[in-house]
Amino acid sequence: MRIPFAQIDAFADAPFTGNPAAVMPLSAWLADDILQAIAAENNLSETAFLVPDESDVADFELRWFTPTNEVVLCGHATLASGHFVLSSEQDATRSGVRFRTRKAGILSVERQDAGYALALPAWKPTPRPLPVIVAALGLDGAVATLWHPHRYALIVVEDEGVVRGLDPDFRALGRLSGADPAAGANAEPDVLTIVTAPGEGTDIVSRVFAPGAGIDEDPVTGSAHAVSVPYWAERLGRDRFTAFQASARGGRLTCSLQADRVVLGGGCVTVIEGTFLLP
Repeated sequence: MRIPFAQIDAFADAPFTGNPAAVMPLSAWLADDILQAIAAENNLSETAFLVPDESDVADFELRWFTPTNEVVLCGHATLASGHFVLSSEQDATRSGVRFRTRKAGILSVERQDAGYALALPAWKPTPRPLPVIVAALGLDGAVATLWHPHRYALIVVEDEGVVRGLDPDFRALGRLSGADPAAGANAEPDVLTIVTAPGEGTDIVSRVFAPGAGIDEDPVTGSAHAVSVPYWAERLGRDRFTAFQASARGGRLTCSLQADRVVLGGGCVTVIEGTFLLP
């Protein structure tokens, strides 16, 4: 079986920046264990699989897998999937594409200037003490700690220097993802931890860690901004601002809160095209 394959740097305006995702279109769904094995072979933060949607709701069904598990929502791989569809020859004049997902509803990618606008659900977090996570990050404390039930921890710190200087204990963060029953009161499966602060050259800055999903640090994370943008919109008193995710690769995003949607702006660059051979 020959499956088309593209590796796309998302939230990027040049190769080797942003967050790489694999995008693989299918004519029909393969077994879940095969999808997971393919994602493990690709060994990227996420592999996105597309199947034409037979309903009138969307254009494609969309699912995402890390090297170890399927995820509820992945922003950068959705943006990459939109780029994959909208940059193809047969869809060169199309203005946007809609994806039907299993747990995150309908997501859309629209052309915007030289890049794209990605609409995600706005997942507003609520305050919750997270002392075990704060300790695993190596922090003495935080300005605020918040939680969203899709297992997102939002840790707000004083300034960009704290975010950039983080040196987390990834084994401890991994234990918080359920591998160790002694992980403490805050143990949850597959926690995605976001550390964020006011930025220096941008409105907000963040770093994102997900060792429980096989990703110590994610380069640029759309779904993390689905959680952090509602918090920052309220704190900043405005619904539009800029963001930078300060990973080694780095990525810049524009952010806006529009009712129950978080809309993120960014570009994509295709770096690999080929064929995945499945026995």
